[in-house]
Amino acid sequence: MINFLKELFLDKTNNENKKVSNKHKLNIAACALLIEIATADDNFSNEEKTRITEIMKNKFQLSEGEVNNIISLSKEEIKSSVSIYEFTDILNKQLNNDEKYSILKSLWHIAYADGNLDSYEEHYIKTISNNLHLYNKDRIAAKLEVKKELGL
Repeated sequence: MINFLKELFLDKTNNENKKVSNKHKLNIAACALLIEIATADDNFSNEEKTRITEIMKNKFQLSEGEVNNIISLSKEEIKSSVSIYEFTDILNKQLNNDEKYSILKSLWHIAYADGNLDSYEEHYIKTISNNLHLYNKDRIAAKLEVKKELGL
């Protein structure tokens, strides 16, 4: 497992390998942030895990097995990470503002997945949003859009 992670994050000389590696980095970084929000209130509910799986499958066109693997890898990366900057940096390098806004909306979906928005989740989303170089108005707009989508 450790060797796989090392290979995953090492730069490859072959362009095709770089694209695959970058795609995996992006998937893991996005999933790690979703997991961070899900666990911010010290309760990783089944609803949150189900919602993360749905988001990863839909946003990144992954199979159920691939998502489960990405979730496992993301949990390992979270354990060894120093801060969320490691994950937001990857997203900043690979995504445009619209794509980062979409990730922000996904974070709100996770925060509301268990039916309760915890203050830790909200604070964490604010920090992530700032790290993604999104404006406060974007964070608030994303929150309101998600609340409307969920009928809250």
